[in-house]
Amino acid sequence: MNTVSQTKTTYPVNQFLEGSYAPVAEERVIHFDEIQVEGTMPQDLNGVYVRNGPNQRHEPVSQYHRYDGDGMLHALHFDNGRVTYRNRWIRTGPFLEEEKTGHGIYQGMLGDGRNVHPEMPVKDTSNTDVVLHAGNIVTMWYLSGDPYLVDPITLETKGEFNFNGSRSTPISAHGKTDENTDEFMFFDYGREAPYMHYGTVNGDGDLTTFMPVELPGPRMPHDMWISSKHSILHDLPLIWDETAFKAGRVKLRFEESWPARFAVIPRHGSADDIRWVEFEPCYILHTINAWEEGDWLHMTGCRIKPYQSDSGEPDLQSIVTIMGRHKLNACLYRWSVNLKTGETREGLIDDRWNAEFPTWNNRFMGSPMKYAYMTHIVTEPLVHFAGLIKYDMDTGESQYYSDGDGYTYSESPFAPADNATSEDHGYLISFVRNSADEKSEVHIFDARDIEPGPVCKLTLPCRVPEGFHATWARGDLLRPS
Repeated sequence: MNTVSQTKTTYPVNQFLEGSYAPVAEERVIHFDEIQVEGTMPQDLNGVYVRNGPNQRHEPVSQYHRYDGDGMLHALHFDNGRVTYRNRWIRTGPFLEEEKTGHGIYQGMLGDGRNVHPEMPVKDTSNTDVVLHAGNIVTMWYLSGDPYLVDPITLETKGEFNFNGSRSTPISAHGKTDENTDEFMFFDYGREAPYMHYGTVNGDGDLTTFMPVELPGPRMPHDMWISSKHSILHDLPLIWDETAFKAGRVKLRFEESWPARFAVIPRHGSADDIRWVEFEPCYILHTINAWEEGDWLHMTGCRIKPYQSDSGEPDLQSIVTIMGRHKLNACLYRWSVNLKTGETREGLIDDRWNAEFPTWNNRFMGSPMKYAYMTHIVTEPLVHFAGLIKYDMDTGESQYYSDGDGYTYSESPFAPADNATSEDHGYLISFVRNSADEKSEVHIFDARDIEPGPVCKLTLPCRVPEGFHATWARGDLLRPS
């Protein structure tokens, strides 16, 4: 295995380079007999739990932002009642360039590298998202960059995902995969007109659809939806402040008079088929599901919930603070449009929890879905995931579990049981930081009922830092290495 040096790096003082956020310096393989098991290991759980996130390799060139760290995957391979842990950096182009020089080259989000690296002023780390497509892991970056293919078992980076030579733009995080068709749907966004593109890739890696999605100016969308027939992209009123950008600073602005616009696109349509639908001004970080029901298209996701003004009205400008200062505040929401008449409806499903980073049974993506699984967000002293929530999307009812103060969870993908008999027949899997005992654990829940707590806990002989998004790679969809 081609591993990097295990020399420990010294980092400047920064709250996101310390404690449970501190990077790890080693790439490791930990076998089952080295892992402490408490409870009953499921025998009908086969596949790989993979989580992406920032893990800074070299001393930062500019002031460090939490989103800057080099992408590192942490994975658990479940195989007939046994489990193996691995972690590896994603070998992006910038990572390999910095490894060759032995020090950092690229600036981060709080730097201004436009004069140093005009084509990549912020280092593309591919540290944000991770999905399974056609037997490979695809890693992606939230500012739009080069996607990478990774072996789901060994975590070896295979190279850029270039659509068999047809990719002409970067792509953003949160491309979607359809397990029923083996397709990958993606978008990109940037600072040059038309400001957004959309495309589809088949199971052989060929680009089958690609089109511009013209916007009035540069935007900062984060996610998208897919249904069985459509893909839905976002034009939202939270934008970059252009005056600050020209001065080399990062600042957000919310335009209260702008609607939230959704571009409804037939999956294999053309730019002429794009239909724009308007909803109340808002910002959406992460989506859940979209599906057709007669003439209606329904979409569910996590809508940023603004703070209230002194008069009790929503303070839309607080969305800038919520997104810019890591004070995430979100609730479960539904948007609907009648594709025949144009009528729209929208409203809360639940606002009891500050809930985000949703997961679901990917077999039901694009069709009516009853259950979603989310993290409970707590923002003080630093934003963290304090527990897990299971939602009934039809009723808004929920189940909650946390081991209490001192436990920090991760985005927890749903893993269907072998030969599952219902939508929620399977498991939730989460990397968990037990700060009281200074341990990194893995908690496995029966997704049908999470309130009794984990059916199994694994304690790892290594530390797993805080991360971003995760996925479950079903064992029957993996390709041999």
